[in-house]
Amino acid sequence: MNRQTRRNVLVHLQRWWQQCTSVPQRRQPMALVALMLVVVVGVTIRPAVSANALPESHHASLSQPSEPPPQQSQQSQQQYAGGNVSSLLSQGHQLYQIGKLSDALSHWRQAAESDNQPLRQALSWSYVSLAAQDLGDWQQADSAIARSLSLLADHPESEEANHMRAQVLNVQGRLSLKKGQPETAWEIWEQAETTYERSNDWLGKVGAQINQAQALQTMGLYRRASLKLEEVVDDLQDQPDSALKAIALESLGNVFQTAGSLEQSRQYLNESIALSERIGDQAAATATLFSLANTLRLIGDTEAAIQTYERVEAQSLRAPLQLKAQINRFSLLLSDQQWQAAQNLLPNVYNQLKSLPASRESIYSRVNLVESLLSNSETGSNAAHQPMSWLPVDKIATLLSESAQQAESLQDTRAQSLALGELSKVYGHIEQWTDSQVLSQSALQLAQVGNAQDIAYRWQQQLGKAYYAQSNLDAAITSYTEAVETLNQVRRDLLATNSDVQYSFKKTVEPVYRELVHLLLLPDAPTQKSLLQAREAIEALQLAELENYFKSACIDSSAEYIDRLDSEAAVLYPIVLSDRVEVVLSLPDLSLQHYRTWQTEETTNQTIGELFQYLNPALSTRKRLGLSRQVYDWVVAPAEAVLNKNNIKTLVFVLDGRFRSIPMAALYDGEKYLLQKYNIALTPGLKLLGPHFQNPKPLAALMLGITEARDGFSALPGVKSELEQISARVNAEVLFDEDFTKANLSHEIDRVPFPILHLATHGQFSSDREKTFLLAWDQRITLSDLDDLLRSRRQQSEPIELMVLSACQTAEGDDRAALGLAGMALRSGARSTLATLWAVNDESTAALMAEFYQFLEDTDLSKAEALRLAQIKILQNPKFSHPYYWSPFVLIGNWLS
Repeated sequence: MNRQTRRNVLVHLQRWWQQCTSVPQRRQPMALVALMLVVVVGVTIRPAVSANALPESHHASLSQPSEPPPQQSQQSQQQYAGGNVSSLLSQGHQLYQIGKLSDALSHWRQAAESDNQPLRQALSWSYVSLAAQDLGDWQQADSAIARSLSLLADHPESEEANHMRAQVLNVQGRLSLKKGQPETAWEIWEQAETTYERSNDWLGKVGAQINQAQALQTMGLYRRASLKLEEVVDDLQDQPDSALKAIALESLGNVFQTAGSLEQSRQYLNESIALSERIGDQAAATATLFSLANTLRLIGDTEAAIQTYERVEAQSLRAPLQLKAQINRFSLLLSDQQWQAAQNLLPNVYNQLKSLPASRESIYSRVNLVESLLSNSETGSNAAHQPMSWLPVDKIATLLSESAQQAESLQDTRAQSLALGELSKVYGHIEQWTDSQVLSQSALQLAQVGNAQDIAYRWQQQLGKAYYAQSNLDAAITSYTEAVETLNQVRRDLLATNSDVQYSFKKTVEPVYRELVHLLLLPDAPTQKSLLQAREAIEALQLAELENYFKSACIDSSAEYIDRLDSEAAVLYPIVLSDRVEVVLSLPDLSLQHYRTWQTEETTNQTIGELFQYLNPALSTRKRLGLSRQVYDWVVAPAEAVLNKNNIKTLVFVLDGRFRSIPMAALYDGEKYLLQKYNIALTPGLKLLGPHFQNPKPLAALMLGITEARDGFSALPGVKSELEQISARVNAEVLFDEDFTKANLSHEIDRVPFPILHLATHGQFSSDREKTFLLAWDQRITLSDLDDLLRSRRQQSEPIELMVLSACQTAEGDDRAALGLAGMALRSGARSTLATLWAVNDESTAALMAEFYQFLEDTDLSKAEALRLAQIKILQNPKFSHPYYWSPFVLIGNWLS
C-alpha cells in the first residue's frame, strides 16, 4: 500500500473517530442480540430469513440487513392513499429497500409524529421500531413499539384494527428475538397468529407460524419447531396457486435452510420457483432462485450452485441481486479452488461494486468481496493462488475506506463497524499491525455502540492478533478472552438462526477458541490460572461444536467439573493447534499439567489419517504400530510417570479434531496397547455429563436387531447369535427384523423402563445431522426421531443407563463424523453409550458383546473396566487379535457404574 493511500485512509479514520467519540452513548448492549431475522408484517411474508437476508459471499460476520418492511395491505393502501403521511411512508419504504436505514427511520418517524389517524400512526411507529432495531438502537426501538401498542390499545375492536395489531405484534416479536428473548418472541408471535386468524388473514397466520418456528429453533426446541413448520406445510397444500403462496413457500424454504434441513429447503424453494413461473412472476422466481443457489451451496452441490447463481445473474433485472449472485459465485469458485475462473470474474465484480450508490447493501457487498479474498489467501499455500494479490492492496483498502465513509453518511454503525473491521484485517494481512490495532479498536467500539455483539467478537479476535504480532502477549490474551466471552453470550443466537455460521463454523467460530488456547499454553511453564482457562476454552469449544451440530443451543452443561468423582481416573485433553499438539492433563486433587509436541497441524492430521487407514488388517502391521507409537508419544507417553505414581486405572479422553476418528485403545507404547494398561472412556466434555453419575440399576435390556439385508445395507447374520447369547445372561426383551419397527421400539420403550437399550443394526454417524441414523426394519431412525422416542423416559427421570449400538460406523471420508457419535450419545439422554467407530466382523462383535455383558454382571466392575476386559478377551483370540476387531468399541459418558 503506498504512503498516500495509507495516509488518506488513516486521516479519514481520525476524522471519523473524533466525530464518533462525541456521539452520546446508548444503552449498554443486551446479552444476546443481533439476530438477522425478518418478520411478517402485512400481506407479504418475510419471516425468519429470506433470500436477500443470506450473506452475499457466504461469511458469517457479513449477514445482510433484514428485509424491508412489507407495504401495507391493499385495504390499508386504499384507505390511507394520498397525503403527506402516505408519501413519507412510501419514501421510507424505498429508502429502507436500498439500505438507507437512518433516512428511512427519519421519514417514518416524521410520518408517525404528523399523523392524526391512530391505526396508520401505529403502523408508522412500528416501522420506526423496525429501522431502529436494524440500527441497534434498542431504546428508540422499545419506545416506538410501545407507542404503537398504546395507540392500538385505545382503538375500538375491528377487523382492520386486528389486522394492524397483528402486524405490530410481529415487529414486537422481532424486537424481542433480536434482544435475545426468544421465549418472549414466541409468546408474542402466538398472539399474532391468533390475531391474524380473527382478521381472516391466512397469509399473516402462516407467517406468524413460521416466525414461531424460528423462535422455537432459537430456544433449542428443534422438534417443536419442526411440528410448527409441518402445520404450515399442511396449510399451504390447501391453498390455490397465488403470488402469496409462492412467497410463503419461499419463506418456508429459507427457514428450513436456517435450521440446516437442506433437502426440505431445496424442495420448498423449488416449489416456490415453479409456482412463480406458472403465474408469470419471473422476478419473484429469480429472487427465490438466489436462495436456492445458497441452499445448493450448503448441500455441497458446487456445480449446481454455480449454475444457479449464473441463472440469477442472467435473469435478474435488479443490479444489486445480480451483484450478490456474482459475489457468491466468486466466493464459491475460490473455495472450490477454481482459481482461473474466479480471477476472470473479479474485475467485473469490482467495477460493479464501484458503480453502486451508497447503501448498506453495497457496503456489505464490498466487505464480502474483501473477506472472500482474505480468507482464501490465508489458506492457500501456492503463491500463484493468492487472491489478495489479484487486486492492488491500495484498491482494496480504498474500497473499504469508501465503505466506512458511506456508512458514516448513512449513520449505520453496524456497516461502519464491518467496513473498518475488515480494513483492520487487510492491514493485518500486510503486517501493518499498529494500524490494524487502531482499526480493530474503532470497529469494536462501533459494534458495541450499535449493540452488534455478533460481530464484536471478530474485532476482539483481530485485536488479539495485532497485540500478539506486536509481542504483547498479555493484551492479546485479554482480547481473545473477551472474544470468547462475547461468543459465549451470543452463540445461541448465532448457531440457531444463521445457517452461514453453522456451515462456516470451522473458519469463523472455532479458531477463536483454538487461538486463545494457543496463547494461554505458549509459555514453557504456564500458570495454573492459564491452564484452568485453557481447559475452560477447550470445554467451551466442545460445547460450541455440538451446538453447531444440532443447529441449536439444546445441550445441557453443568457448572462444575465432575472428574473428581473417580479418584483413579485421569482426564486428558489433546488439542490440535496450528503449530503443535497440546495435552492438558487433569488428575484427581492435583494441579493441572500440560505437555506438547511441536509440529504443524498438517503433520498431525496426516499422521492420524494414516493410522486410521492402517487399522485395516490387510495393511502393514509394522507401519500401523509405528504410527500408533507416534500418536502414543504425543498423547500419553509424557504423562506415564505421573499416571503410575497416582495409581491411575482409567483414562478419560476429551478428544479434539481428527483425534476423534481413531480408537485410543489401539495406541501402542512399543510393547503394549493402551487398552492393556488402562480402562478407557470418552466424553465430549466433562461439563456435558450432567447428573449422569447415579446408582446403577438391575441388569435388564430391551434388545432389537436386524439380521437381513435392508435399505441397501448388507445382512448381519451374527446379530441373532449376539442377542441370543446376551439374553441368556440378562433379563431381556428381544425383537428381530420385521418386529424391529420404529413404532414397536417406541411402544417397548414406554412399556417397560429397561435400563439398557441394545440396538444391533446398521447405523451411520456423520458430521451432517440429517445423515446420522439407525436402521429399523421399516425406516431410518434419525437423531430427532431418537430424541422423540426417548423423551418420555427423560421426562420421567428414567433415562437409559446404557445404550449399545453394536453395528454402526462413522461416515467414510468425513473428518468430523465422530460428532454424529457424540450427538447420538447426547441426544439419547443415555448415561453411557457403547458404540463402534466402524462396522466390525459379525462373529467378533457377538463374542465381544457376550463377554461385555458377562463382566457387566459383576457390580464391582465399572462399565469402562467391563468393556476393557471384554476387549482383552477378543484380543487374546488369535483370530481376532488385530485392533480392527476390538479397538473400535468406545464407551462415551459415564465410565463408572
